[in-house]
Formats: sequence, C-alpha cells, structure tokens
Amino acid sequence: MNSLLSIQNLSVSFTSDGQTSSAVKDVSVDIDKGEIVAIVGESGSGKSVTSLSILQLLPSPPAEYNTGEIWFTDKKGERTNLLKVSASYLRTIRGNEISMIFQEPMTSLNPVHTCGNQVMEAIVLHQEVTKEQAKERTIALFESVQLPNPRLMYNRYPHQLSGGQKQRVMIAMAMSCNPSLLICDEPTTALDVTVQKTILQLIKNLQQQNNMGVIFISHDLGVVAEIADKVIVMYKGTIVESGVPEEIYNNAKHPYTKALLACRPALHVKGERLPVVKDFMDAKLTNIHDKIVVGNSGEVMEAAGKNAIVPTDGLISPQPILEVESLKVWFPATRKLFGPPTTFIKAVDGVSFTLFEGETIGLVGESGCGKSTLGRSVLHLIQPTSGSIYFKGKDLAKVSKEEMRSMRKDMQIIFQDPYSSLNPRMKVGEAIGEPLRVHGLARNNKEKKEKVIELLEKVQLGAEHYQRYPHEFSGGQRQRIVIARALALRPSFVICDESVSALDVSVQAQVLNLLNDLKAEFKFTSIFISHDLSVVRYISDRIMVMNKGKIEETGNAEDIYLRPQSAYTQKLIESIPKGIVETPNI
Repeated sequence: MNSLLSIQNLSVSFTSDGQTSSAVKDVSVDIDKGEIVAIVGESGSGKSVTSLSILQLLPSPPAEYNTGEIWFTDKKGERTNLLKVSASYLRTIRGNEISMIFQEPMTSLNPVHTCGNQVMEAIVLHQEVTKEQAKERTIALFESVQLPNPRLMYNRYPHQLSGGQKQRVMIAMAMSCNPSLLICDEPTTALDVTVQKTILQLIKNLQQQNNMGVIFISHDLGVVAEIADKVIVMYKGTIVESGVPEEIYNNAKHPYTKALLACRPALHVKGERLPVVKDFMDAKLTNIHDKIVVGNSGEVMEAAGKNAIVPTDGLISPQPILEVESLKVWFPATRKLFGPPTTFIKAVDGVSFTLFEGETIGLVGESGCGKSTLGRSVLHLIQPTSGSIYFKGKDLAKVSKEEMRSMRKDMQIIFQDPYSSLNPRMKVGEAIGEPLRVHGLARNNKEKKEKVIELLEKVQLGAEHYQRYPHEFSGGQRQRIVIARALALRPSFVICDESVSALDVSVQAQVLNLLNDLKAEFKFTSIFISHDLSVVRYISDRIMVMNKGKIEETGNAEDIYLRPQSAYTQKLIESIPKGIVETPNI
C-alpha cells in the first residue's frame, strides 16, 4: 500500500554569493492517511525547508533540490513525484489536495481583505460553487474552528482579531477544500497555553473527522507529545531519531533529543541553571536525573540539582522600589459623534501591588488580559487613566518631563519582538550605544564602542557583531542584543515583556540562563511578563496572575504553580501540555 506522502532521500541546498550551504541532507519520511507525523527541531534544523519542499514553495534559485523524490497520492489514487511536476499542476493541488498553515498568521493573511473574503476565495478557486454557496461554506468553516460569532468574523479584517483567532482563520482556509494532507508549520508558537491547547485539539479533531494526513512542525517536543502518532527529530538538516512519542520521550537515544527534553524550565527549580544543547552534544551532560522535576501531581520529585546557581531570594530588600495603587488604564471603545466616549475597554482595572528591590515578579495571563498594558503604563509609555505609580518614592504623575527623561535610564523594557524594536537600518553597535550617547554616559566614540563591546560579550556575543545589522542575526541573538541595549544604562528596574515567548526551547533556556546571570551581576529588580506559567515560575520570586484587567491571584511562585487557588490559574496550568511536566527518562 502506497503512503499518502513519501519523501525519499531529499537533499536541499542554498547558494548565495557563490557559497553553497546544505539545509536538508538525505531525509526520508512517510505519512499515511489519518496519521499525524511531528517533525521537531530548533530553528535551522531543516524541518521547515523539508515541509516547504513538498509544495515547492522555496524560491529556486537560491534553493536547489540536489537529490530525492517526493511522491504524493492524490484523491483519485494517482501517484506523482512533486519535484518533477509542472507549475500549473502544483497550483491545482496547493490548498486543494495539500494545505499549509504557516507560523505567523498576520503575515499570511492579506491586511486589506476581510477574513471571510480570503477563505471564500480559496473555495471559489478550487470548487465549482457560487459565491453565495462559498460564503455559507466559509461561515460554516468559521463555526467548525470555533470562532465566536462566525457571521461577524466574516466581515472583520485580520488586525481586528486576536492571535488565536487569526490562527483559526488560517486553519479554516487550510480546511476549506478538504485536503488529503495538512502541513502545520509551528502553528502554536507564541500563542497562550490555553489558546495553544484549543488549537492543538482542533487540529486533532479535524484530522480525525476528515481522515487527513498531518505533518506537524514544532521546536517543542512537549507540544507534539499529545497529538502525534510518530515523532521525527531533526538536527542540522538530518534526522537523528524517530519513533512513537512515548518511545522518544521516555527512552531518548540521541544527545540532541535528550537536550530538547532537558532544557525546559518546567523541569527545574528557580535559580537552577538550565542545560543547553551544546552541553549534551559535547557530552558534558548525559542525563538530568539529579534535577528537580515536577510530575503531573505537582509534587517535587527529586532533590535540587548540582548545577544550581545562588538563588536571588536572599538578595530581596524590604525596601520597595515600585508601588502601584489602584491603577486603571481604560481605552475608549465607542463614543458619540463629537462627544465623549460612551463605553471603555478596561485593559487595566484597579491593580495594586508592591515590588521590592532585588525581586522578580512574574506577571502571567492570556493575551488581552492587560499584562503588557500594565507593564507599559508602569513606565509611563502608556498614560494611566487613574491611580498612582511610585518609583523609588516618587509619584511619576507629578514629575516633570525633564525629570522623567532623567529617570528613564533607571527604568528599561525588553520588548517581545526584538526585530521590530531594533532599527533595521542601524548597526547593532550603534543601537546599543545610542542610550549611552543620549544620556551622556560615554565621553567619546571610543569609550562608547568599548562599553558596547563589553555589553555584547556579557550577552555571549562578540566585537565582531558590532558592525552587523539586525537581519544578520537569529531570533535568539536579536533577543540578546535588546537585552544588552536595555542594560546599557545599568538600570535598577527592568520589565521583560514576553521576551522568550517566540524562541526555540533550547534558545529560550540560553536566554533565561543569561537573564539569571545578568541579574546576579547587575542586581536589577524586574517584572517578567509571560503567558507561560512554567517559565514564570522558574524565573520569578512571586507571581501575579492577571485576568480581564484585574489581578486574579498573587503569591509565592512555587505556591501559585503547585497549589493554585483561583479556577483561572488552575485552567492555565491544566493547559500546559502534559509532556512538559512529566518526568522524562533520559
């Protein structure tokens, strides 16, 4: 019996400026109908190149298919090598026989067309139906992917939807022609754990209802553990391990697979150094049995690990650095013509808390709960509607613009998306050095460059990176650059706004280790904003759980994570994929 899709000995390379680099080397994968095959690995491992090769979505040049065949069995039972077919044939099967859900829905959806029109276009293109029939089919699809008020969503533009809703529109579009094969390229990266759980379950349900084959690409073994029938682990363009999820998770053979399993914050206590891929690949680590691991029951399983660094708990001062009282940030939702607003979006609604010197407070909640708005209003990047913010005893509402400008060097923020927070036309050395110039902390260009290179080295980059532009770095490297820029002025208070949410688990481990090291050295106080409770628990002393603009629950990090009192917090923890919190046997 022929497989739905059979990739045989595929090798893909890229040629640029006369230099050729190999992206995929001799990869073979089979996917049957009704089967979910997960391809797991870091950025650059070749997993996305493999999936894009199926529909020949890689521009050629620079891409070149050196060896291999990709055999696809269509709905009529005809078997075709997709690497040898014409462009017109590929157009007939793209979206019809084989569909793809991309990682970033906002860049995949056209911002000037309504969501409904974009899905309807795919139906009209591939099926013999009227526009009215296509519209009703689109609304039915929106209902099947659990979009609220499907008829209303039909007429909305992408920017009017949340991240999870946009991803559901992409799934509806992918499912519009009942494809035989669905390719999901990191469809849940950077989504809240609750939204992620819903999307994963939705893909699983649609796959079972339509008996589809699914290729699910991810950097996170924990995410795929619950839905995949088979897991393939890729490293540097090759397959290093494959098998059923239980076998991979409980009896990993390859050091790289062990590293992907071991580097999760959920498996470690606060202050313990996270293992990184390089250590496993260099044979410096072979297992994590000496680490603290949290099981499904929420009990601590083992004693503290050998790699623990000095925890910061003893460094917390009883002196408050930040006091927030009854803070409200409301945005007008509707207003009368030329009149005052009639209704408001209450992004932050009466929040009060105190942050002590040396402390890290984790602020956690779903998208739209108000956590980023709270963080930015604390720094007066968004003006509060009412309430008080005292920083080192000063009421920020009463300080002058000049005084606020001077205080800014003591209050910094690390944004979620490092690429959009860096000027693409400014070399990173200049970007890091700009705050030093603005605040007069470098006497001349030579001193500024020396300080910038010192900062680059602190975030594990080097002097050779000074003259490079942001696009020349990976996501993890760019995140280190914005961390270096935030710390250039040696602030006493830093807000990290979802600063590791879109990173590979291995790169995330490196950045979290870096933040711990820098906090020990620079002694800054911080608010760590995230939707991932396992990360927040690892990095924080206390946790505040936020929901619909209000603080739902607050307390010691371990207490909140292991013994949550609020039903909302319990829901957040239950949404963490089980593979993340089980004890891997590695």
